Formats: sequence, structure tokens, C-alpha cells
Amino acid sequence: AARLAKAERLKAEGRGSYSQEKLGVDAGIAEESARVRVHQYEYGKHFPDLAQAQHFADALDIPMAYLFCPEDDLAELLLTASRLDRAGRASLIARARELADDAGEASETR
Repeated sequence: AARLAKAERLKAEGRGSYSQEKLGVDAGIAEESARVRVHQYEYGKHFPDLAQAQHFADALDIPMAYLFCPEDDLAELLLTASRLDRAGRASLIARARELADDAGEASETR
């Protein structure tokens, strides 16, 4: 979960500080090993299974897909969409489809 460190920083922005140990404990890891395990996940030495990734996402209040998204702009879109209510998401999807259709039409006319 390469984005774990970035997600942790996002959480810290709202809380003042959010340590690796606190994140690990909040995600259900034993306090004695929380800091080390989170560090290993952040730097790619080990990878969390899907259940653990969901615990991290829950602790950070982000969509789990954010942790695995390889592109920064798409990850940002996921975070933004997750903060919207159902109606806001529907509007975002409709607008994204319009943009995609426009982009497709523009590439066809070239």
C-alpha cells in the first residue's frame, strides 16, 4: 500500500499528528508491533492483505481503493468523490462521463 504514508499525512492534517504507531493500533495491530508494521507497509517491505488494508482505510476514513491506486490524480479523485453525498457522486459521475465523451469525440476528429 504505497499510498499509506500519504494517507497518514492526510489524516494528520486534520488531527495535528498521526503517528505510525497510532495508525497501526487504530487499524487493529498490536501496540508492540504497530509502528514497525506500518513502516514496513509504507516502504513496500511487506504488503497488507485486503482485510488489513480495509482496517487502514477505516482508520484513515478513506476509500480502500485509494491505498492501491497507482496514479495520483485518480487517487485524488477517489478521495474527493468519497467526501460527497450520493447526489454529489451522481453529479460527479455524470460530469465525468460528459468529459470522457467530449475527449473521445475530440480524438475522433483529429
